[in-house]
Formats: sequence, C-alpha cells, structure tokens
Amino acid sequence: MMHINCKLKRLFLFAVLAITASCQINKPEKIGFLSTDGTSFIDNQGRTVILNGLNHVTKVPENSFLYDGDKELFRQFKEWGFNCIRYGLYWDVLEPEPGKINEGYLKEVDKRVKWAEENNLWLILDMHQDLYGRKFGNGAPLWATLDEGLPHVKGDVWSDAYIMSPAVQKSFDNFWSNKPAEDGVGLQDHYINAWKTVAARYANAPSVVGFDIMNEPFMGTSGLPAFQKLLEGFAEVHASLTGEILTEEAIISMWNTEDSRLEAYALLNDGKVFSHVVSKISPLVDEFEQGALSDFYQRVRDAIREVNTKHILFLEHNFFCNLGVPSRFCIPKDKEGRNDPLCAYAPHGYDLVTDSKASMSQGYGRLDFLFRSMFKRGDELQIPTLVGEWGAFYMGGDYKEPAIHIINQIEKSKAGQTYWAFWEGIDTQDYFKYALGRYYPMAINGKLLDYYNDYQSNKFSFRWNEGDKNALTRIYVPNISMLKDTERISLNPSSSFSIIPIGKTNAGYLEIQPAGGERLLTLPVIE
Repeated sequence: MMHINCKLKRLFLFAVLAITASCQINKPEKIGFLSTDGTSFIDNQGRTVILNGLNHVTKVPENSFLYDGDKELFRQFKEWGFNCIRYGLYWDVLEPEPGKINEGYLKEVDKRVKWAEENNLWLILDMHQDLYGRKFGNGAPLWATLDEGLPHVKGDVWSDAYIMSPAVQKSFDNFWSNKPAEDGVGLQDHYINAWKTVAARYANAPSVVGFDIMNEPFMGTSGLPAFQKLLEGFAEVHASLTGEILTEEAIISMWNTEDSRLEAYALLNDGKVFSHVVSKISPLVDEFEQGALSDFYQRVRDAIREVNTKHILFLEHNFFCNLGVPSRFCIPKDKEGRNDPLCAYAPHGYDLVTDSKASMSQGYGRLDFLFRSMFKRGDELQIPTLVGEWGAFYMGGDYKEPAIHIINQIEKSKAGQTYWAFWEGIDTQDYFKYALGRYYPMAINGKLLDYYNDYQSNKFSFRWNEGDKNALTRIYVPNISMLKDTERISLNPSSSFSIIPIGKTNAGYLEIQPAGGERLLTLPVIE
C-alpha cells in the first residue's frame, strides 16, 4: 500500500508540474536589459546571469553578410538552450561610402533584434573584422583601407597575413593614427560615428545586451617585432630543451610552413614553457593596449554614452593576447574619472593549432595557461568576463574531448561564453551536446558558487547562495524527459519547482522557487 501511495504521489506531483509549465508557457518571461555588478551580469530582477551561446557571423559579402534563415534560426537557438548570440556587423556594409549610413542594412539588423526579443535572446552586436577590411578579408570598407600601395602577403593559415602582410599592417597603423579618409574625416572618427548610429538606434532595445567594439584589434606594424620576440622566446626554449641553438634563418624557416610549425608546437605544450615564450612580447603589448587601444575605447565610449546609457561595452584584448599574453587596456572613464560601470571583458582564446590540419590535437598545457591568464585579468578589472570566441572546431573530426576540457574551464571561472561559430549542421557535431547544448544555470537568484557538468559521473551539480529576492532560479535542461522521475532531482534545501518545456522539443527549463541560504542541485546529465 505504501509503494502504491508513493507512486501515486510522484505521478500527482509531475502532473502538477506539467500544469504549472503549461501556465508559464502562456505567459513567458520577457527579456529585459542586462546590467553588471562587479564580475557578474545581472538581469532586471537582480539575478546573476550566465551568458551562453555562440557566434553568428556571416562572412558572405554577396548577401551583405546576412543569413536569410535567421528568423527560424533564432527559434532554433532558443531550443538549443542559448540565451546569448554574438552577432556580426560589418563596417563595410554599414558605411559603404564616407559618412553615408546604409539604412537598408540597419533595417535587416532591426529584424534580427526583433527576432531575438521574441525568442528571449540577448544579442552582442560585434563590429567584426578579419585582416582589417574587405580588401584582405572583411571589416572595413575599401575607402577606409589606407594601405599606401604596400603588398598583401598571405601564408598557409589565413591569420598569417597579420604578420606577413605590409598592407594589412599599414592599414591598421593608419586607423590607429586616425588618418583622414578621402573626405578629410579621420578613419577612427568615421568608425566611432558608425557605432554611435548603431547605439542610438538600439538604445531602447532590451534584446541588445551591448556592443563588442572591435573584433581582435591588431597592433599594426608593431605586430612584426612582437612576432620576432615570440621567435626569440621559442629559440631560447628550443635550446634549453634540445641543446640545439637555431640560427635566425632556421627559426624563420620553421615558421614558414604549416608542417614544420606543427613540429615546433610540440615543444610548447608545457604551460610554464609557453608562458616564457609569450612573456617576451608583454612590453610591446602593454604599449599598444595602454596607448592606442585604450584611447580608442575611451573615444568610442564617450560617443556611445551621448546617445545610450543602458548597454554594456564589450572590450576585447588585442590579437596577441589570444595566446595568453596578459591584457593591459584601461577601462574607459566617465566624466568624473570613474570607470564606466557598464563594461565587460570579452577575450578570445585559441590554441596554436587552431585553423590548421592539427586542430584536433589541442595542447591542454597551452589552453590551461591562456584561459587562466584571461580569467585572472577579468578578476583584476573587476568586470564580467565573456569568452567571445573559442573552439573553431569546424573541420570535422573528434573534438568532444577538447571541447569538454575548455567548457569546464569556462564553467569553473563562472564566465559567459559565445562559441566560434554557428554553421549549418553544428548540432550534429560530436561535442555539441556536451559543450554547447549542456545544462547550465541561466539566471540565479543570489550568488553563483559553482556549477559543473561531470560526464564521467553522469552528474550536473550547481551551488548558489540564495539572496532575499523573491525570484526564480532557472536552469536549462537539454532533455526534460530525464526529469520525469522527480526523485532524480536532488535539491537541498528543498522547495517547489517547475519543469517548463520549450515548444514541442525535449528541451526545457527547471525553475526553482526560493528557499534561502546555500543551496545545492544535482541532476543526471547523459543517458
């Protein structure tokens, strides 16, 4: 009799949960503006928010860098559990002629902002560039590409051109010096005005979380001596580990081809060894970041704040800091000389083998070093950290292990993340459900202590210290059918909760009523 009663009790409880879920679907929680509090993102209910999503940066100029299927895709993003998308904008399309803003392009962006709001997604609008501009890659318009007729030189990997191309380097130099365009107005002035236009247009859009000011800003011609310093550091390491002293010609030859470069990488997987190499360029990085880059961020901040005081500025470190070189840019100030409170650190982290044929052989020593460096800098700045790009596992193959390794580092740091990048079929990749469509706390009533997806013990664990707010804590659950037996939900101290499906999918949310104090939730993850 006791067994029957317990079974009936569980069935009754799940029926109540289903009814509760149905009611909440009819009145979905509307997205609101995000803010910051120390190192955390905070929503309009005062809850701590973990931003989790991916990059959606279309690189097809023939369609003005727009993806025609975005309306349906944004619905799919929601079903995959994302709450944040880093969405790529292009200066080239936004300002095709000096001083002339492309209204048609912005109307297309308007649609994406609306679709994001309909699907409770936050957009980080990212002014994207690769190799400065469209002449060499994407980003700046041709009229803003002042390369002074210098040659453009490519390498085995696309990003080699940052180091090898005098044209790319000179174009950046002229941008940082604000050299006048053909209309007599400085390049930076044009870029900043374009941002001001975007910021004013979306000043009242809650689905826009903020603005990523520039993708991977590069140092210009000072990047070449920085790279030479890296080679010097490698030569020291090579001599220490092998006893062989390489000539300058031998080192350069080693870096000229992908195959010989990959052999060299094998010596750099120890975190301390790699740290020694990248430390060689810290003085040059500091000079650029504390000078030209910080000045630029300040100017952009001042222009945006004239028209928009609600959105977060996402500040990236320079290209070389993707290797773990400590970033040193300054947070822009308000008129009283205080740090702008609505800023976030948006570093990128890639292993040396990214974009090469050895991309599946990630160096965990290097990865751990560079992610520790980034998260340490976020803590020093006392602003939230969102890893704006990582992974780039788009060449097929077995990436499950490195993807889980990296996402675990991000979870431990309590940072946000937007994976690089969306492409059709990404959800079929071996790592997708483990690293991207995983369990995570979306909104926490109180302070997040820790959370972790442990695939060896088949357990998701989440601890938080609940505040005094009467707000729900929401967890994304990829497969709510695993929670039909509510005894598999361990919640201490206990309180009522609701299981809310997303549309007609197996995914959903677990929403927990407050009980106060330190709380622990554990759930099964993969079956």
